[in-house]
Amino acid sequence: MGRVSQAQAEENRRRVVENASRLFREQGTHVSVADLMKASGLTHGGFYKQFTSKNALIEEATAHAFDELARHHKDGLERHTGQRDAAQQALIDTYLSVEHRDSAADGCPAAAMATDMARETADREARRVYTEGVRDFAEHLATDDQDGITRLCTMLGALVLARATKDSPLSEEILTAARAALATPGPVPPESPRS
Repeated sequence: MGRVSQAQAEENRRRVVENASRLFREQGTHVSVADLMKASGLTHGGFYKQFTSKNALIEEATAHAFDELARHHKDGLERHTGQRDAAQQALIDTYLSVEHRDSAADGCPAAAMATDMARETADREARRVYTEGVRDFAEHLATDDQDGITRLCTMLGALVLARATKDSPLSEEILTAARAALATPGPVPPESPRS
């Protein structure tokens, strides 16, 4: 079999990282290298030509997932030009939707990978990448009136619980309650003069 060109090798690596990012969010970082490579249409042996270890792939896939999340935020801000509150509310409504609950593979890495990252040692690069991603997400959610960490904890907790209770009515109740708790209040009408 002939050697793979540099361009093809880069494309293969990109495909593995994207697939790993999705599979780690959907199934956890315990997914085997063989399954990751199979999902990418590549052989198990090709993995070590691309990555030094599975941990290196976890780091890169985690960074990729948070990069996707940041692009999603940026796109939302562009759609709601000059209306940060509207962009944030749209993000919250999408985040706390049934569609997001049901699509972990394409969803928020903060929620999907939290348990796996809690098991990583503090000196692991993947944990550092995850921590930075969570911090950036929280900063994006901050408003003049609300702390971004509090908003993120509400969103993330609600999403995790909604996924865990998915086949019961409680699941949608959790999403609805969290959306209501984080709703941006509309403008306050002026008080009418008292006679």
